[in-house]
Amino acid sequence: MTVYFGLQQHGRNMAVTTCTRFTDEFQLYEELGKGAFSVVRRCVKLCSGQEYAAKIINTKKLSARDHQKLDREARICRLLKHSNIVRLHDSISEEGFHYLLFDLVTGGELFEDIVAREYYSEADASHCIQQILEAVLHCHQMGVVHRDLKPENLLLASKCKNAAVKLADFGLAIEVQGEQQAWFGFAGTPGYLSPEVLRKEAYGKPVDIWACGVILYILLVGYPPFWDEDQHKLYQQIKAGAYDVSPQTHTPPQVKNLINQMLTINPSKRITAQEALKHPWICQRSTVASMMHRQETVECLKKFNARRKLKVTTTRSDSTYFILKEFKLSLPAARKQEIVKITEQLIEAVNNGDFEAYAKICDPGLTSFEPEGLGNLVEGMDFHRFYFDNLLSKNSKPIHTTILNPHVHIIGDDAACIAYIRLTQFVDGQGRPRSSQSEETRVWHRRESRWQNVHFHCSGAPAAPLQG
Repeated sequence: MTVYFGLQQHGRNMAVTTCTRFTDEFQLYEELGKGAFSVVRRCVKLCSGQEYAAKIINTKKLSARDHQKLDREARICRLLKHSNIVRLHDSISEEGFHYLLFDLVTGGELFEDIVAREYYSEADASHCIQQILEAVLHCHQMGVVHRDLKPENLLLASKCKNAAVKLADFGLAIEVQGEQQAWFGFAGTPGYLSPEVLRKEAYGKPVDIWACGVILYILLVGYPPFWDEDQHKLYQQIKAGAYDVSPQTHTPPQVKNLINQMLTINPSKRITAQEALKHPWICQRSTVASMMHRQETVECLKKFNARRKLKVTTTRSDSTYFILKEFKLSLPAARKQEIVKITEQLIEAVNNGDFEAYAKICDPGLTSFEPEGLGNLVEGMDFHRFYFDNLLSKNSKPIHTTILNPHVHIIGDDAACIAYIRLTQFVDGQGRPRSSQSEETRVWHRRESRWQNVHFHCSGAPAAPLQG
């Protein structure tokens, strides 16, 4: 789970410090996320009971350059006060640690919420991108370029219906003067990088609009406009602006026009956030955008979410922050078979309703995204124990599972992830043979020579009558 930022007014050109210790005023609770030199934990202000997400940075391990970037992040977050941006409320320096206190956002990722909805339309997509553009416009008006707009940084304020979309993670953000264009360095996430960044040309605010165009395309189609396993080919596609418009055949000309204006190669001709918000498809949503449910988009988005979970979190040179990057390292055949085999053993334990065997293979802190969780990140074994105790262990009907197209990726010496299609055959309550299919990803970590499942992601219908 990613949780992020926003702050009370302080001087723009100095890092914020307070005269009181963090531990005097706040109580720390469970961990929400973790990085190389930082951890995010829920905290409560003792005098008010107000909850925050505390990003705790171990400053003892930071270089002088990292300190500068930390100051920049806090300074930028301090400038931004908008209902669609995760807000920084305080910044506290102590001996060896720095605390950034952000909004505690509990709704999870926007894209995960969409696939859990019973109904999703073009009008919903319009409302989503409107909120994202409102956040981007505020950033640009304050002289801030985000540089890392992507689904992982689009969160929901709460689990409530129609909760506000919140833009998060300003670790790569920069400050610009007006419409300044300059080379600020190569930064961002591959599929969302603009042509001018890839060409290492001067850039500015238009890079955020390009990323918004990619996000809008995904919101409507269910997968990105630019995609290739080969990063060089991906970058060639982006630089050429070569994306397929045919999947948008069920999308009206108005929204195709907006996407085209966002994904314009020449940044000087690209639409601005302010102009995009005045586009009829957004500002006249009730009369222009269709209310028809887009089931095909939802199904494609489920698969896209599963692929995103395959990506491995690796640290950038300034390792306080993160970038998602897919590993393409070779894995010996024997190691691949080892991961496939342990995955088969886990699924067999599920089929047999054997919670003891299942628990031995899983980490006690196992996290999972699955249909039964309704878009929530579930942590721990109690959620799964319920199904073992009340369904799986009592199911006497035959079940057979086949793993199709397993792909194993290495993540260091003691970690790997596997993606596969799980085809389950079973007999329903009326004695009729049935089949169900789901796309699954499992992340494995080896501890003391034993593999344990630490994360699980499932997209598609629950593998009724079971789910591991």
